[in-house]
Amino acid sequence: MTSSFSNLSLAEPLARAVAEMGYETMTPIQEQAIPVVLAGQDVMGAAQTGTGKTAAFALPLLQRMLKHENASTSPARHPVRALVLLPTRELAVQVAQQVELYAKYTNLRSAVVFGGMDMKPQTLELKRGVEVLVATPGRLLDHIEAKNAVLNQVEYVVLDEADRMLDIGFLPDLQRILSYLPKQRTTLLFSATFSPEIKRLAGSYLQNPVTIEVARPNETASTVEQHFYSVSDDDKRRALKQIVRQRGITQAFVFVNSKLGCARLARSLEREGLKTTALHGDKSQDERLKALDAFKKGEVDLLVCTDVAARGLDIKDVPAVFNFDIPFNAEDYVHRIGRTGRAGASGLAVSFASGGNDARLVADIEKLIKNKIELEALEFDEDRPRGRINDGRRHWREEGEAGDARDVLDAPRERGGELRGLRGGGRPHRAPAAPRDPFFDQPYEPGQREAAPAWEAAAKSTPPVRGISANIKSKRKVAALFKTPEPSN
Repeated sequence: MTSSFSNLSLAEPLARAVAEMGYETMTPIQEQAIPVVLAGQDVMGAAQTGTGKTAAFALPLLQRMLKHENASTSPARHPVRALVLLPTRELAVQVAQQVELYAKYTNLRSAVVFGGMDMKPQTLELKRGVEVLVATPGRLLDHIEAKNAVLNQVEYVVLDEADRMLDIGFLPDLQRILSYLPKQRTTLLFSATFSPEIKRLAGSYLQNPVTIEVARPNETASTVEQHFYSVSDDDKRRALKQIVRQRGITQAFVFVNSKLGCARLARSLEREGLKTTALHGDKSQDERLKALDAFKKGEVDLLVCTDVAARGLDIKDVPAVFNFDIPFNAEDYVHRIGRTGRAGASGLAVSFASGGNDARLVADIEKLIKNKIELEALEFDEDRPRGRINDGRRHWREEGEAGDARDVLDAPRERGGELRGLRGGGRPHRAPAAPRDPFFDQPYEPGQREAAPAWEAAAKSTPPVRGISANIKSKRKVAALFKTPEPSN
């Protein structure tokens, strides 16, 4: 067994493509999995994310399919022989791009199908014939029902990130898809985490699989520096900006738990001068691809995203990952921080815990990764902004300028304890104070009680009419505003 790609017995077209991509030394998962797949055995592989699982299954499958290679233009000569199933659109696109690069000097065709896009272009590509089909389960079923994809000649099936597919409810779809495939096939299952559900799936659909574990299951990469800070919800954004500034971070993933929170945080950071884009499930596929492309090109600093970006995305040289929200599933923590420290590079993973429910989620992560997690306190550089301070009565004074105790105590505070200050630059215009009226400064003095009107006193002195019950009160007489005019003769 060798650790060098140059010593692998790959066909010349594949070896040339691998050399062009700069592959020299195999990772542990590649070193152990490639010979087993070349031998035609089923594999259940566990490896940390970012260790090259795509090449571990794609290269040996392409090598085995070269015997079917042909230059014919007939679709019938290019049936689907390898099927790769993935949980997210972004991951499907990424794997398809890798397969295309590996097979660029061969006549093997590949295609990718996923939801969120028009089916017509995908249908045209499938009708031309492809040997390697990369797909998400939902869209693949659409094509199967439309008779666009025929899978009766599939020889190899790959379930990548299978635990995620089970988490988001793809098990019924997987069972339907596998029912369309020949019984005699090679099945490969790869994931960074193994759960009891994964093992049951492997027992149902894999035949005597070779289990390959190049690291302890659910272990995080040793090259990633991990920190957990105890920060209130109101201070998380300020903590994020401070760490980015202090460490000179140029790019980072920022993970949140909800699509709404993702959009709000991205807008907030953008308003504060950080180049930010959002990636979540409510965005169209075109918007999601554009956001990823801008992040890969370095046009944005922060990619605020949900767990749709936590699996398998391979973006090189991302120095940091922030868990703005602690993930609900502990396994997602392993995948999130796997976006940094890839291929042996160093990385930083920062998580913000705000107490309450977060304490339980942190305990779940601690149990999964089997490492003690210590919550650290984060000291902020400044408790309030520099510059001019508003005392709460529409009066501005310079910081450090003398003011009475009431000015300090009455100054309104924003969330997080910061004094409200002037947001924009420049010195505001101070309006002249309005003249004070001495009447309003005088203490309250009750006035003398005025005597009752003469007509009311006369009404009170009138004796009650005889023959009327004492419980019936007489009508109160009031002063007439207008005198009744006397009749004219």
